[in-house]
Amino acid sequence: MFARLTVFDSLRCAAQHAPAERRRWWNRLRESASVDLAAARVLHDIGLDARRNTPAVELSYAEQRALDLGIALASGARTLLLDEPTAGMNRAQAARMIALIRATVDAMIARGFGRIVNITPSAVKAPIEDR
Repeated sequence: MFARLTVFDSLRCAAQHAPAERRRWWNRLRESASVDLAAARVLHDIGLDARRNTPAVELSYAEQRALDLGIALASGARTLLLDEPTAGMNRAQAARMIALIRATVDAMIARGFGRIVNITPSAVKAPIEDR
């Protein structure tokens, strides 16, 4: 998470370094529309549309964890290691994070990942172990 950047700018930074964008490093200015589109898609996917122009440091703890996941998605990460992703969250926040993790796993599978290995505690494991 980039504390001083807005939520959208944090996602833009990650999207600029996604594999598809790295191949075109010399065209970053011309390709900025595709970076903006990728960042906007992830912003929507993580449910932080309303916080688009908010500095990341001003987000709640749960929103910061969602942004962390969004940064990984926007960057085109091929591996995600989540260590106690719902620690410190209340039940409602944890439920939202579990739903976000499930959607992320589905998106990763759709991008061609053959296997997702889950090593999280049972409270989080049950909702996503069938992926």
